[in-house]
Amino acid sequence: MALHVRGVLLPDDEVRDLWLVGDRVTFEPVPGAETVADGGFILPGLVDAHCHIGIARGGAPITSLDQARALARTDRDAGVLALRDAGSPFPYPELDDEPDLPRLVRAGRHVAPPKRYLRDIGVEVGAAEVAATVTEQAAAGNGWVKLVGDWIDRGVGDLAPAWDADTMTAAVAAAHAAGVRAAVHTFSESAVEIMVRAGVDSVEHGTGLSLDLIDLMARQGTALVPTMINIRTFGHIADQARAKFPGYADHMLALRDRFPQVVRSAYEAGVPIYVGTDAGGGIDHGLAVEEMLLLHEQAGMSALDVLAAASWGARAWLGLPGLVEGGLADLAIYPRDPRQDLNALRTPTRLILRGHPLP
Repeated sequence: MALHVRGVLLPDDEVRDLWLVGDRVTFEPVPGAETVADGGFILPGLVDAHCHIGIARGGAPITSLDQARALARTDRDAGVLALRDAGSPFPYPELDDEPDLPRLVRAGRHVAPPKRYLRDIGVEVGAAEVAATVTEQAAAGNGWVKLVGDWIDRGVGDLAPAWDADTMTAAVAAAHAAGVRAAVHTFSESAVEIMVRAGVDSVEHGTGLSLDLIDLMARQGTALVPTMINIRTFGHIADQARAKFPGYADHMLALRDRFPQVVRSAYEAGVPIYVGTDAGGGIDHGLAVEEMLLLHEQAGMSALDVLAAASWGARAWLGLPGLVEGGLADLAIYPRDPRQDLNALRTPTRLILRGHPLP
């Protein structure tokens, strides 16, 4: 059955009528369509562009599809109707087209250095195996590969790149040769410089970015997914590490404290920024609106640009057509204008996923 909704369509800022036929949107009237919403503000469904439904709370890999479903539904119920899983130790391609789950854009497993990442999460390989492993993990995802660009090196006592610069550059090239985009986890100054200059497609976190690199990202169109809600946990990480690695602890706190200005500088330079929470492990699912508020309040992004970073802009970046003729029938309706107050996103009056109203 065709559905009909009417309201102020964002970002167009016009009262529009939309008809949902199956999984698609049309602006052509459909006789007999059932009106399921009349009034309010219509937004393409939100996106969490960095999460992990393959990682359970506490950091262990999930062990069943039902666990992944439950985490995805937590995001869905908060208005997030599309997810980019930025690395999963558990394969779940069966969920890509499951009707009541958010649309899934997936990387395979993290490609990580040996014994220098979260236990049991990534495929841990030495430099000689990185490019081949990237190619394998490209086939395991559906458009992305996730690289671990740095982590603590206990021999150094601080953050350090995962591999040498030539290996990391070759990893990005291998991803592109396999027809996928490459995302990189990076906290440190040295690793993010290597990866941005290598042409990585998205920087995840990016606490070590410099103004020169920000300008390069803007010229290249390299995306930043800041996960500001995750960076707030650096104080806890520093507390746990201080006894053995005081230099690392101080470094993490310095990165945390400067990060709002880093994101602000990236925004002002025109770097594409998208909303991601890093949910899974240490961050709960369903917190995309909290991340949006941080981008607005701490990084100075306008409410409209934050909405783009979490909705129509993020969907376009991930290859998911928005509320255009022939686009995907994923939308949320809010009683108040979220451009005036992003807190309005906490209380949608109607969520429609894949053309079906959610309870």
